[in-house]
Amino acid sequence: MKKIAIFISGAGSNAERMILRFSKNENLLVSCLISSKKNERIENLCKQYDVSYKESPFRAENHQEIMSELMKKEIEWIVLAGFLKKIPEEIIKVYPNRIINLHPSLLPKFGGKGMYGMHVHHAVIEAKEKISGITIHYVNEEYDEGKIIKQFNTPIEDSDDPNSLFEKIRELETLYFPQVVENEILNML
Repeated sequence: MKKIAIFISGAGSNAERMILRFSKNENLLVSCLISSKKNERIENLCKQYDVSYKESPFRAENHQEIMSELMKKEIEWIVLAGFLKKIPEEIIKVYPNRIINLHPSLLPKFGGKGMYGMHVHHAVIEAKEKISGITIHYVNEEYDEGKIIKQFNTPIEDSDDPNSLFEKIRELETLYFPQVVENEILNML
């Protein structure tokens, strides 16, 4: 059984989908979820599915606390599901090619520091791109530069704006993110 930690900063919809999906898989277990801010809805879901829930502002001074939690729970994989903080090198060194992130564009375009959520969608629309999508990739020491696992795309129509693009990207995330994470981890068994 592979034990997974999920890190979130937002509403946690992708984390919720993974908790529900992986609860039916005897080879994967979401063992803990770390949120960079208060999230009562996800905290309640974690209680329901016996997932350890921890809130942490994820600052330099508490990296050891995070590492201690990961070691205590015997975490083998980390999934960033809307997590907006940079992962410290100390954690990356312990989990090389075992931290998976979701980015809301087709990397390497529109990646890097400050490129998240609606910032990405605004930039894509302003650049008059014809396609966008999601990139599921490994995390390394640089923002959005880790090895790409999979990409999925969607066309951008002339009538699209950042909000409609957000909805298209959300649909791709819903369809593919938990499935790709599951396949990637299980293929490493």
